[in-house]
Amino acid sequence: MSFKGAVFASTAVIALIPAGQAFAQDSDAPTEDQADENEVAAENKVVITATKTGVSLQDTAAAISLIDSSSIGAGGIENAGDLSAEVPNLSVGDQFGVNRTFIRGIGLTSIDLGADGAVAFLQNGAINSRPAAQLSGFYDIAQIEVLRGPQGTTYGRGATGGVINIVTARPTEYFEGYARASYGNYNAVTLEGAVGGPIAGDKLMFRVAGKYDRRDGYGTNLFTGNPIDNRDAYAVRGSLQSNITPDLELLIVADHFKEDDFNYAFHYFGPTVTPEAQLPGPLLGGDTINDYYAARGEPVNYRNLYSDEDAINDRKGTSVTGILTLDKGAFTVTSTTAYRKFERFNRDDLDVSDINAFGRNDYTEDSESFSQEVSFTADLGALSLLGGAMYFEEDLFGEVRVPTVNQAQYLNLLLGTNLPPDLYDDGFYLQRGTVKTKAVGVYGEGTIEITPDLSFTAGARYNWEKRTGLGRFSFDSQGIDIPTDKSGDWDAITPKFVLEYQTPGGTLLYGKVTKGFKSGVVNIGSVNDVIDPENVWSYEIGVRGETADRTFGYSAAAFYYDYTNLQVGYVNENSIVETINAASARNYGVEVEATIRPEENTTLRIFGTYLNAKYTDFCNGYYAAGDPSRRQFPACDSNPALSDLSGNRLANAPEFTVAIFADHRIELGDNGSIDLAADLNFQDDVFFTEFNNRDAQQSAFAMANASITYRSPDDSWSVAVWGKNITDEFVLANTIIAAPLYGSVSVGSLRPPRTYGVTLGYDF
Repeated sequence: MSFKGAVFASTAVIALIPAGQAFAQDSDAPTEDQADENEVAAENKVVITATKTGVSLQDTAAAISLIDSSSIGAGGIENAGDLSAEVPNLSVGDQFGVNRTFIRGIGLTSIDLGADGAVAFLQNGAINSRPAAQLSGFYDIAQIEVLRGPQGTTYGRGATGGVINIVTARPTEYFEGYARASYGNYNAVTLEGAVGGPIAGDKLMFRVAGKYDRRDGYGTNLFTGNPIDNRDAYAVRGSLQSNITPDLELLIVADHFKEDDFNYAFHYFGPTVTPEAQLPGPLLGGDTINDYYAARGEPVNYRNLYSDEDAINDRKGTSVTGILTLDKGAFTVTSTTAYRKFERFNRDDLDVSDINAFGRNDYTEDSESFSQEVSFTADLGALSLLGGAMYFEEDLFGEVRVPTVNQAQYLNLLLGTNLPPDLYDDGFYLQRGTVKTKAVGVYGEGTIEITPDLSFTAGARYNWEKRTGLGRFSFDSQGIDIPTDKSGDWDAITPKFVLEYQTPGGTLLYGKVTKGFKSGVVNIGSVNDVIDPENVWSYEIGVRGETADRTFGYSAAAFYYDYTNLQVGYVNENSIVETINAASARNYGVEVEATIRPEENTTLRIFGTYLNAKYTDFCNGYYAAGDPSRRQFPACDSNPALSDLSGNRLANAPEFTVAIFADHRIELGDNGSIDLAADLNFQDDVFFTEFNNRDAQQSAFAMANASITYRSPDDSWSVAVWGKNITDEFVLANTIIAAPLYGSVSVGSLRPPRTYGVTLGYDF
C-alpha cells in the first residue's frame, strides 16, 4: 500500500472503531449523571440553518461541516479560499477574479461570461449568484455551514456540488461588541469590529460591523514596479432586528464592500506546446518573466510578473436582505427577500510579456439580482413537513475586450504573410451583451416516524428557469462580427429520499438518494449554442454520533454520483472561449471525520477523504493533438478530430486529503489563559483541466498553520501570534491553458505564501 493509502486507512480506522463501540452502549434508562451530561450536550447543539428544518448538526442526516466564529478572522478563515483547508473534499481557487469552488470534484469549470458555479453560495439563506462576488471576504460571522452533495430539493438551481451558507452575527438584547487589529508581514493591516445592542429593549436591536483590509503584494510586476496580488478593501454591514410580537421577528441586513488594487493576477507558469521563443511576446521582441530571470542567472519567482499590463482589480457590491419569521413552535413560516448589486473590472495580460502583443484582457461584469423565498415547517407529531417556493431574477451585463494591437505583425512573422503591420491595431476580440435570468422553484418534503428511532423522508422540487441573451461577438482578425442573441428555458423535478435510524447509543445512521439540477447556460456574447442543464443522481450512506460525555465525535459518509451533461469550459482551436456538455461522469468516495477531547482543555480533530472522479464519456478538442512529444488520446468514434478523454480525472478532484487539527488551552489561574492551536493539511495531486497534463497540475503538498493566543482573566482582551503556510509552500490555486493564439501557455493563480502576524482583540 502507498503512503497516501496508509494514511487514509489509518484515519478511517481511528474514526470508525469508536463508532462501533457507540453501537454497543446500554439502552437502559440513563443515570442521573448521564441525564445531566445529556442536558449539557443539548445546550451545546448547533442548529444548521441551511437545511431550513431547525435541526441540530448532530441530528442532520447529511455530510455537513460547520465553522464557528472562533475560527474566522485574521490568522484563520479569512475568505473563501481558506475553506479548502478546513472542510473535507472542498477545493477553492480563483481565475480572472472569479471564485472556483469544488465539492467532491464538482464546481465551476467554465471561464466564459455568465457562467454559474455548481456550489450555491448563500448569505443568511439568500443566494449570492455571482462567483466573483463570493471573494469579498468574511467578517463578523456567526458560523459558516458547508453542505456537501447535491441539494436539489431545498435549493434547486446551482447546488449540484453543494451549498455554502454564511450566517452573519445577529443583534443582541444587550450592548456588546468587539475590536480586532492585526499587523503582519507584507505590511498587512486588518481592522475589524462590531458594536450592537438594544434600541428599544428586546423589541428593537441593532448591530454595525466593518472591516478594513490592506497589504502589500505577494509579488511585483517587475516591468511596471507595481504590486501583484496585493489587497486594499473595506466592507461595512448593518443589521436591524425587530421582535414585533413574541412569535414574529424581522431581521434586516444591509452590507457594502469595495476593493481597488492589483489582486487576482494572471501568473505565467511556462509554455506547453509552443516553444517560448515563438510566443507572441518574444517573437515580437519582448521578454517573459523566464527571459527576465534567465538574463540575471537567477531562479524564476512565479509570484512576480514581467508584463506591460498591470493586474487591475476594481470591484464593489451592495446587498439588502430581509428575513421575516413567524414561529408558533410546531409551525414556522419564513420569508427571505434579497436584493444584490455587483460590479467589477479586471485586467490581465494574456501575452505574458513586457510588450503589447494583443494580450490586454479587459473583463467587465455588472449584475443586479432579486430573490424571494417563502418556506414553512410543521411538526405534526409523527409527521413533520417542510415546503416552500422561491423566485429569482438577475440582469447581467458582461464584456471581454481584447485589443488586437500588433496581431498582424505577429501573423507576418509566424506565417510569412505580408499584412500591413497595423492592420488589426484598431480591432478587438470582443464578447459583449446581457443575459436575463428568471427562475422559479416549488418544493416540499415530509418525514414520518416509522418507529421512535426510524424515520423516512420523501420530497421533491419543481425547477423552472429561463435565460435570454442579447449580445454580439466580434473577432476582427478572423472576420467575425455576429449577433449572439439566443434564449433557453428548462425545467426539472429533483426528488429526495432519506432513511434514518437512531441507535440506542445515540448514533445516527442514514441512507439517501437525491437528484441535483444545474440549469442550462446562455453565455454572454458567445458563439456557443445554448448549453444543456447538467443533472446528477447521488447515492449516499452515512453515520454521525457523539459519546454522551462529548469526549468523542465521529462521522463518515460514502457516496456515488452519476452525472450527465456535465458543463465544461475551455478555449477552442480558434482561440474562442467555449462551454460544452461533457457526456457523462461518475464520482464516488469516502469521507471520515473524528473529534477527540482527551481532556477538558484539549481537542483533536482529524479528517480523511478518498475521491475517485472520472469522465465516463467525453470527447473534446485537445491543444496538443498530433504533437509526438506530448501524451495523446484515442480519437473519438463520433468525430476523429476530437480526443476521447474517458477515464480522465475531473478537474479540482484530489484523490486523497488528510487534515489534523489540535487545540490546547493552558489555564493560568488569575493570570488568564493561553490557547495553542496548530493544523496540518495534506492534499494529493490535482489536475486543473480535463486533459490531466502536468502543465495544469498541482503536485501533492502539505500546508501547516499555527497560533498562540493569550487571553485576559475575564476574556475581555487578547493578543495572538499566528502563522499560515508556515513552510512557505508554493501552491497553485488554479491554472488554465490559454488560447492557441497565445501559444497555449499555462497561466493561473496562486495560494498565498507564508504569512504571519499579531492580532490584538478587545471584547465588550
